[in-house]
Amino acid sequence: MRNALKTWVSVLLAGAMTLALAPPASARKGKHHTDLAEILSQMNEASKKLHILSANLEYTKVTVLVDDKSTESGQLFFRKGKTPEIRIEMQKPEKKVILFRKNKGEIYLPKINQVQEYNLEQKSDLVQQFFLLGFGTDTNELKKSYDIKYLREEDLQDDTTVLLELTPRKGAVSAQISKIQLWVSEESWLPTQQKFFEPGGDYLVATYSGVKVNRDLPGTIFELNAPANAKHVKMN
Repeated sequence: MRNALKTWVSVLLAGAMTLALAPPASARKGKHHTDLAEILSQMNEASKKLHILSANLEYTKVTVLVDDKSTESGQLFFRKGKTPEIRIEMQKPEKKVILFRKNKGEIYLPKINQVQEYNLEQKSDLVQQFFLLGFGTDTNELKKSYDIKYLREEDLQDDTTVLLELTPRKGAVSAQISKIQLWVSEESWLPTQQKFFEPGGDYLVATYSGVKVNRDLPGTIFELNAPANAKHVKMN
């Protein structure tokens, strides 16, 4: 389960961070942006405008050695601040709620009425690296932590996207994720898909749709709201 949480944290943060780079839907349509500096400038300006985000999501994990593929789908909620908050509600194939805030990770499993609690304070360096993917952070800081390459334009889901590749510079991150590929729509500058590569060759694809930026969310959305009789288990 600890390895599973590492994967979840990596995905949650990287997913929400890159979504944090998105401008409002009214942003002008892209016109074949192939210059990396221009792309990063657009992303940097957009990240300053984001405060709240919600989106539908689908995660597909592929284990290469045994040719196994599993898919989960649900919703992502994100609120930027001094201590950013992330909530994921998975609906299929099984319900679960994942909450990340204040260096603490919690996973509620309704099927067994259990809350798994993780202290992530000792992993603050790793968390910080993923924060640099866009939680309001200047893209100049992003370049300090990742080698960034523009790969090509690519049509994806009836949209023209720019495909970027991010390679971690520091071992704390590269030990978990060897590289990240990010597809960003040239029309809305919203990320439409991400691909996270693990050092062993396995990978996870994250797909986003129905993204809503800076729309009010209920104040309790970033609370776990597990039943009072749920069993709490400290995992580390």
